[in-house]
Amino acid sequence: MMIDQQYSLKGPRPIKRTTLWHQCRKTLMLLLVAFSSLVYSNQKKPDDNFRQDLKNLLAEEHSFVDRFEAEVWLKDMSKRLARRAPKIPEDERFELLIMTHKYAKSYGLDPQLVLALIEVESNFDRFAISRVGARGLMQIMPFWKNEIGHPDDNLMDIETNIKYGCAILSLYIKREKKNITNALARYNGSYGRMKYPMKVYRALRKRWKA
Repeated sequence: MMIDQQYSLKGPRPIKRTTLWHQCRKTLMLLLVAFSSLVYSNQKKPDDNFRQDLKNLLAEEHSFVDRFEAEVWLKDMSKRLARRAPKIPEDERFELLIMTHKYAKSYGLDPQLVLALIEVESNFDRFAISRVGARGLMQIMPFWKNEIGHPDDNLMDIETNIKYGCAILSLYIKREKKNITNALARYNGSYGRMKYPMKVYRALRKRWKA
C-alpha cells in the first residue's frame, strides 16, 4: 500500500482533501443522473380521450397535400440537413424529410418546427435511445405502442417514429389550445418549464427557418 511521505508509518493514513472532493463529486453526479431519470420516467401516460384521439390519427391515410410545394421544400431542407448531419446517407436523408413533411402537414404542424424538435431530441440519429428508453428520431417512449394497440411497431423505423411523434405533438397542441410552447414542454415531459421549448425555438431560428 502506498503511504504519503508526510505522515508517520505508525499513524493512520488520512484521507486527502482532493480524494474526498472527487468522491463527493462522483456521488453528486450519480444522484443528479438518478434524479433526472426519475423526472423523465414519470411522464404521464395518456388519458382515455387522448389515447382514442391518437388511435384515430394514426389510423388515417396520409398523402402530400401539394406535391410541388413538397418538392421545393425538400430541395431546400435537404441542403440544410446535409450541413447539419453530413453522415446521414442521401436516401435516408430524403426519406426523413419526406416523412417529416408528409406527417407534419397531415397533422397541421410546421414541418420545420418538427425538424427542430428532431434535432434537439436525437440530432437526427434514427437509432438513438435515451437513458430512460425513448427511441428514434423523435424519441418516442415505447409505452405509446401499447396505448394504441400496436405493440409490434418498430420505433426505429423512420416513418413509424415520425408518424407517432407528429401525432402526439399535434394532440398536445390541441390540448393546450394551440399554445406551442406548452405543447413542446408536454412532449418532453417538462411541462411548466421553458428550457426545452427554448432549445427547440433556437434550433428552429438558427437552422430551419428561411
